[in-house]
Amino acid sequence: MTFLHLLRPIMPLLPEVAKPTSRVTREDKFMWTAVALGVYMSSDPFYWMRVILASNRGTLMELGVSPLVTTGMVLQLLAGSKVIEFNPDDKEDRVLFTGAQKAVGLLVTLAMATAYVMSGMYGDVGAIGMGNGILIVAQLFMSGIVLLLLDELLQKGYGYGSGISLFIAAHISETILWKAFSPTTINIGNGTEFEGAVLAFFHLIIVRPNKLLAIREGLYRQHLPNMTNLLSTCLVFALCIYMQGWRVYLNVKLGKARGAEQKYPIKLFYTSNMPIILQTAFVSNLYFVSQMLYNKAPKSILSKIVGQWEAAPPALASSTHLVPVSGLAYYVSPPTTLSAMFRDPFHAIFYLMFTLTACAIFGKMWTEVSGTSVRDVSRKMREQQIVMKGHRESATAKILARYIPIAAALGGICIGLLTVLADYMGSIGSGTGILLTVTIIYEFYEAFMQENQDALRALGYKFG
Repeated sequence: MTFLHLLRPIMPLLPEVAKPTSRVTREDKFMWTAVALGVYMSSDPFYWMRVILASNRGTLMELGVSPLVTTGMVLQLLAGSKVIEFNPDDKEDRVLFTGAQKAVGLLVTLAMATAYVMSGMYGDVGAIGMGNGILIVAQLFMSGIVLLLLDELLQKGYGYGSGISLFIAAHISETILWKAFSPTTINIGNGTEFEGAVLAFFHLIIVRPNKLLAIREGLYRQHLPNMTNLLSTCLVFALCIYMQGWRVYLNVKLGKARGAEQKYPIKLFYTSNMPIILQTAFVSNLYFVSQMLYNKAPKSILSKIVGQWEAAPPALASSTHLVPVSGLAYYVSPPTTLSAMFRDPFHAIFYLMFTLTACAIFGKMWTEVSGTSVRDVSRKMREQQIVMKGHRESATAKILARYIPIAAALGGICIGLLTVLADYMGSIGSGTGILLTVTIIYEFYEAFMQENQDALRALGYKFG
């Protein structure tokens, strides 16, 4: 009996969204997508906080989607490496695998919620009381169930895309908009300033007598979001969208369509945003462990190796309460400002090499465990009677091997490079956040356009 079959008895106990019994209209999909997003955003209507893995500190979304993302990635890796026996072509195995992701995800949510409380994230357990601690754990666990159901609601076809992807993109977009137009005022020694970069820029021009110095401060102020940060964010967005279109087309012939020819695309971002998601999940869990160790034993050797933390400066206070200042957690985090990068060039170089290497490795690894490797793609082509134009069927794998491994590794490196570029330029929302947002929005756009084409085909329209 396999691991998945051991979970069969608990399947009826897991929360589940029923599949739609009829076709869901486009209007209904938009409505349910908006409802899911509204439920998520209503967890914190006043503050725009942490971008990594869509979590909001001090709210019901404290843990965000981190437990669900981490669980899904780990189980996918275990299944791809054959540690867990899983046949994606078997309907029962697919149902059991989905159930395993739910069950383990909820257990991880419960464990992380308990660890947060016990480690003193919300204050000393003795001070807040055991009863209040249990209530906090219960609330975080229930919010995890709500996130799980919202994600499943969209994936079952009631809405568009994945709930987890939607929450990440919405949260990061919200962070960027807030830091661009926030009306909150802050005084850090130079007089009262707006937190939002755009409002601060025009406010400084109006109130400061020296207009050139006002423009310079609005463009380059160090402790709060500035216009240069916002412009660099727009630049990275444009670069990401432009590079999404980079792909190689292979000419193929369709045996089932009497030899009709078609073009098979292999995108530069072959694994989409998975390399940066995996890298983010790794760093996020490292932060989680590091903060727990620091809260429990800040002077221990292990805590000093993994990471030391301190209160965030005013520029980051709205996105996080603590920042790493030493140890491994510090070196895998991006430099907070351009001046910080020049003060500690080793940190900048280490972060660059870590991000590029991790994204390249995760990109190649993901093809092996997600069914998109050369072996898997050539097998699917053979089953669908698709062959390369001008070549025999046996040459398909050899031709694919020239492109897929390179696209997986190079695409991962490019994603990592864009992430580092955004971080070094001080882009709002972090480089990782911007990359995730662009790729997620682009995938939503492609899914929407594909649905439009399918609807037009049903009406008799033809596409070249």
